[in-house]
Amino acid sequence: MALKAKQLTVGDTYTVRLVEDLKRTQLVQYAGASGDYNPLHTDEVFTTRVAGYPSVFAHGMLTMGMTGRMLTDYVGDARLTRYGVRFTSQVWPGDTLDATATVKAVNGDRVELDVKTVNQDGVEVLSGYAEARIDP
Repeated sequence: MALKAKQLTVGDTYTVRLVEDLKRTQLVQYAGASGDYNPLHTDEVFTTRVAGYPSVFAHGMLTMGMTGRMLTDYVGDARLTRYGVRFTSQVWPGDTLDATATVKAVNGDRVELDVKTVNQDGVEVLSGYAEARIDP
């Protein structure tokens, strides 16, 4: 069922748990699916000894993709017309992520959303915007 303009009020929020206890296996699976084999995401020895990070960390696009799934679950399939993000903090194995879409504006057959994903400590890891077609 499609989202309708009359159901929405500026300030409404929709929050979803994207992942609980992100596993290293999920990072490797995403690397395989995306073709992004940067060792920062899959090679613990390289990441800690060469690059100086405390551990491997998630691809930004993995976080963006999971957040995008939240958006399509909210507005409906094939309804997003714009979606952009900024990665604001790294996502580590073991993190739990929650994403929120907040209604910024409703304009006829369009809804503008502010988007935010945070980890279990409330640290924002992604911020962005989206726009979607909605039914009147």
